[in-house]
Amino acid sequence: MNIDTIIEDLTEKMDSGIGHFKGVLEGLRTGKASPNLVQDVMVEAYGSKMKLRDIANINTPDARTINVQPYDKTVMKEIEKAIMISGVGITPINDGQMIRLPMPELSEERRKDMVKMVHSKAEDHKIELRNIRRDGNDFAKKSQKNGEITEDDLKLYLDDIQKLTDNKIKEIGSLSDTKEKELMTV
Repeated sequence: MNIDTIIEDLTEKMDSGIGHFKGVLEGLRTGKASPNLVQDVMVEAYGSKMKLRDIANINTPDARTINVQPYDKTVMKEIEKAIMISGVGITPINDGQMIRLPMPELSEERRKDMVKMVHSKAEDHKIELRNIRRDGNDFAKKSQKNGEITEDDLKLYLDDIQKLTDNKIKEIGSLSDTKEKELMTV
């Protein structure tokens, strides 16, 4: 990190954290079929663990079904087993050629559990943003102590870092609220 580029560096790190949070949200089931729900399921195949997206074609022929077509039919059982233990809450149907994942309707209780999970993940990511802020503040304070910047500059940097953090935390909150509405819509 460099004091001249500290805000850009922190913005980049925070945006990366927000990008990760968006990926987490995409993986949460809302009752609509999406390849994101299963693409990162780890499958024991060929003697190692691999992501499902690396060993199969995943698509959605309609809003309620996900089709998983392995590139190699010999790993169908392993894929089926991995989906069962992954916790996505979908029972696979293996027809010998492909695995179909019919999306069940979410119960009210399951929707509320998922909203709690969204809030928990959002809070985890907000903590991550605050940790990035702390690292930036520490760097700015160290730069001031080393004589690289003045005390007035330090105050400006700390204010800018706080504004950046506040905006990014609001963005996490907005994404979380949007996902909550999506989950609670029947």
